[in-house]
Amino acid sequence: MIIKDLVVGPIMANCFILGCERTGEAAVIDPGDDADRILFTLAEAGLKVKYIINTHGHFDHVAANKKMKDATRADLLIHALDAHMLATLSDSASVWGLSAENSPPPDQTLDDGAVIVVGDISLQVIHTPGHTPGGVSLATDTCVFAGDTLFAGSIGRTDFQGGDYDTLISSIQNRLFPLGDDVRVLSGHGPETTIGRERRTNPFARQM
Repeated sequence: MIIKDLVVGPIMANCFILGCERTGEAAVIDPGDDADRILFTLAEAGLKVKYIINTHGHFDHVAANKKMKDATRADLLIHALDAHMLATLSDSASVWGLSAENSPPPDQTLDDGAVIVVGDISLQVIHTPGHTPGGVSLATDTCVFAGDTLFAGSIGRTDFQGGDYDTLISSIQNRLFPLGDDVRVLSGHGPETTIGRERRTNPFARQM
């Protein structure tokens, strides 16, 4: 399994490339900006994109959707509850004094419990609302791409439209923590951590 982490855009979101070594198939998770750099990294690794996956609909995680889809023709996936956000990325970014290109609609929507197959890799879709209504995490046996649900030492913001603090805490406690202490957490911003480390040291875990 190949995992490459690129920090993209002015809000420094993590974009992950997940690739299968045997087949060369790949998924791009949260292409928030810098499409040319993402495409170069894919080419350098000899990977072909099968899916573009959005963990949620905020512009800093999806602003390169259109450029990535135009370049790769890969299927675009997002949870149905966040799909409407893709058509208003320009407006969302302008609130921050930034610009973003609106995204095409998804080719498929993600359901809780669905499995996305990328070569020999299976990604389980875990609905983890709270940061947004349609936030999802994507789990393999050894790692979880948690979007803006859980960070190293922190959690996602809940003061944006559609956010809810209690819902986010429930998502972390009931959907992510059961994955197991050794599971790596690859978050939408910041450094990598583990489920066990966050269970023990995350200050918000004490409220769970």
